[in-house]
Amino acid sequence: MSATNTDQARELIAFRIGGQEFCVDIRYVREIRGWAPATPLPQSPAYVKGVINLRGTVLPIVDLGARLGFGPTSPSARHVIIVARIGSKTVGLLVEAVSDILTVAEESIQQTPDIACDTVRAFVRGVIAQEDGMISLVALDGLLPDTAMPEAA
Repeated sequence: MSATNTDQARELIAFRIGGQEFCVDIRYVREIRGWAPATPLPQSPAYVKGVINLRGTVLPIVDLGARLGFGPTSPSARHVIIVARIGSKTVGLLVEAVSDILTVAEESIQQTPDIACDTVRAFVRGVIAQEDGMISLVALDGLLPDTAMPEAA
């Protein structure tokens, strides 16, 4: 990476879960919408709230707080759903609130600390230091194991 290359900036969507700040790459985000009650699915993982109808498409809702180990979320009208494309799947990510759109230089994204366990490294791709705290960059590809949500045949 060249320090003179200004094309290395990334746009990220920042959001809150459990009082902490996280972000995802904006390229994967399709839309941000208000919370809508989800229809539960039998035998689904605990972090899957269920499904909603998004303009005729069945959209699974992942409780990102539960998936990251913060415990299940009790959604309210203040919560939002980040509709994201993860690989070949489109999913809704339930978060407390979207807080900002950040433009961050690639070199300012630091590696996840070596003391973090493999589980943390599966979900957190890096850490961004800001004046008022740290923001963890969530690795969307680690959120959905292939066996967790098989695609409809």
